[in-house]
Amino acid sequence: MAYSTEYGRAFHGDSLQLLKSTTLRRYQGKIDLIFTSPPFPINTKKSYGNELGDSYTKWLTNYSTVLSKFLSPTGSIVIEIGNSWDKGHPTMSTTPMLSLLAFKEASNLHLCQEFIWSNPARLPSPVQWVNIKRIRVKDNFTRIWWMSPSANPKADNRRVLQPYSEAMKKLLKSQSYNSGVRPSAHDVNDSSFLTNNRGAIPGSVLNIANTGSKDLYLKHCKENGIKPHPARMPVPLAEFFIKFLTEPGDVVLDPFAGSNVTGFAAESNSRHWISIERDFDFIKGSSARFPHACSGPALK
Repeated sequence: MAYSTEYGRAFHGDSLQLLKSTTLRRYQGKIDLIFTSPPFPINTKKSYGNELGDSYTKWLTNYSTVLSKFLSPTGSIVIEIGNSWDKGHPTMSTTPMLSLLAFKEASNLHLCQEFIWSNPARLPSPVQWVNIKRIRVKDNFTRIWWMSPSANPKADNRRVLQPYSEAMKKLLKSQSYNSGVRPSAHDVNDSSFLTNNRGAIPGSVLNIANTGSKDLYLKHCKENGIKPHPARMPVPLAEFFIKFLTEPGDVVLDPFAGSNVTGFAAESNSRHWISIERDFDFIKGSSARFPHACSGPALK
């Protein structure tokens, strides 16, 4: 164990090996949410490790049965995978989709819902086709698959309601709306439209800008000469699924923790967490998110 807090534990090592070890095997059947963003199948080799093509699909699928054993009967697995492009061509690879499908089928999981994370702040890419040739628009979204061994896993969208629009606020105040059949053939005559539910139900496209360039994590890495993780997830993205799919006191696991955004979001919302990361620099950097963490032997 690298470090621990009141709510969680961070482990340093290869996640597949650790998940099969006696250290973590005792958590099988007890995890309420596995939320993770594994290395993407992009054509450029990154320092955090990434497989390519068919080898990527095989690599990711190897995790399916191992991770599924850790889920509680109503638990969920949520995986974010970005797009990849065919090397040397302005065409998109199907590896991300095929890999998610293979992961799902390997453990006979249900696909509860597909989400899209749209990052409006993302820089234009792929550079060759977007910036130089100008024949594509920028690729600024990733797929997120919510899967579970149960068709009805624990979930409650009331925990992730969004503020009402100004138009909806006026509608609730007036308690009057134009009922009748819409062009879509929906017959809007239900008075429940005028019920104040304290917020709007979010859609499956999550628009969250990833602009945290001056946070405590980066400051700590710079001051201590630590290599920061190059592909950090915004905290609100992890927080959305943690709130949606778990309750306070539940346990969240991230087998590809990186800078441990998942653990931070879980702890901030009174969820227990377990994170695994094989790069020791990323482990050292992530500890900055937890000022009161107790260091394990690896960090002493």
